[in-house]
Amino acid sequence: MLSQSDDATTTESSPPPESAVTVVQPPPPPPSSSSDDFFSSASVSSSSLSDENGGTQTRPQIPIAWPSDGVLTLDWVTNLMSTFDWSSRNLRPTELPTVLPVEVFDALVLTASKILHKETNCVRIEPDRDDGVSVVVVGDVHGQLHDVLFLLKDAGLPSENRFFVFNGDYVDRGAWGLETFVLLLAWKVFLPQRVFLLRGNHESKYCTSVYGFEKEVLAKYGDKRDGKHVYRKCLGCFEGLPLASIIAGRVYTAHGGIFRNIPATPSKRPKGKKNRKVILNPESVPLSLGSMEELSKARRSVLDPPWEGQNLIPGDVLWSDPSMKPGLSPNKERGIGLLWGPDCTEDFLKKFNLKLIIRSHEGPDAREKRPGLGRMDEGYTIDHVVESGKLITLFSAPDYPQFQATEERYKNKGAYIVLESPNFDAPAFHSFEAIMPRPKVNPYYDFEDVIDSDEELDLSMMVEASSMSSPSPVVIS
Repeated sequence: MLSQSDDATTTESSPPPESAVTVVQPPPPPPSSSSDDFFSSASVSSSSLSDENGGTQTRPQIPIAWPSDGVLTLDWVTNLMSTFDWSSRNLRPTELPTVLPVEVFDALVLTASKILHKETNCVRIEPDRDDGVSVVVVGDVHGQLHDVLFLLKDAGLPSENRFFVFNGDYVDRGAWGLETFVLLLAWKVFLPQRVFLLRGNHESKYCTSVYGFEKEVLAKYGDKRDGKHVYRKCLGCFEGLPLASIIAGRVYTAHGGIFRNIPATPSKRPKGKKNRKVILNPESVPLSLGSMEELSKARRSVLDPPWEGQNLIPGDVLWSDPSMKPGLSPNKERGIGLLWGPDCTEDFLKKFNLKLIIRSHEGPDAREKRPGLGRMDEGYTIDHVVESGKLITLFSAPDYPQFQATEERYKNKGAYIVLESPNFDAPAFHSFEAIMPRPKVNPYYDFEDVIDSDEELDLSMMVEASSMSSPSPVVIS
């Protein structure tokens, strides 16, 4: 395989409508973002270059500078968007530090981490019930920067009346995971009460060491001091990402899904030992749904959630999958998390007085191996329709994965969901095609050998990954 840093950048079935569900007809295939200057407010210089399609793309003012007062503006964030788009098409990956210097990266990540670490495990999002207020929910994006840029344009940029909830998996597999994650952190810093970034299973040490993000960062910033520093800072930021959200008291969103109860019973008290408790082996008791209190107390600041022991809830939230088989059971296909059936969806919705579960985690590669569940051709599936509401899987990375070992590509669409006031529980689905052509780059992982859908995890490797060097500490003021 060619080294990424040696290669210059060049060019490269929907479910039937349900009640209270809107399917928005997709727009025509979007134009390449290189020829669509939709960030007119960005500050640019007068220098212009020809892009790969023969058009003219304006060269932005680089390097990006951190504001002297530390306060981000809309112009700053939209300039970052257009600059990353330009650099991905016109510069070598090794030239990213000339665009985003390490000190600017550090300032952004530190500011974002302070915000994220103060948020609860399950963030409560309470938008105004006024007309014109909406919440956009986004699924996996996996480093597909140009599709994220289009999604933001198509849905409308975050604003006081337009909330965004991202369901995780910002990195890995796609070639621009770092730019994608940094961009979303910038939106979080600019609008901390309007943009919410949840954690996905790929925001971990294990996944990023297998599926490309670690090598991507080291390729762009060097495999010595700067690259390792940037990667460690990203891992530290991952630890602060909340696990789930509840929107308007009606919609639960998380990357993987629901979670179990962790039983604890008093043991016989030895002399001198009062109120001592013992945690039962979870395998020895029947599985049951957990409570929001348990979710709030789970220790999320672990890079690789355990698959046994007391702190199982983060692994459930990040790794679990729905099934058409009733009941709650261990997710043996993945080796971590749960499988849950329609009866559990009904119980969860009813227990917490919810109408929708919106989760992500499964792309077209995973869904072709899941009998009884819909394919991911349109970027979403409605998996369970029960008395209390619905379970939806949302995937926002079109033509996924970017690097595919099979000759025939999935050519799936991506999608996002818009929830409108006043109740925010009637999802409108917006499907979209991938931005083409993508800039041609080499992969950062051996995509022909790794397992496409994260199944059959090497748990011993996960232990090894999580026991390696700890991320840089985040100072919270």
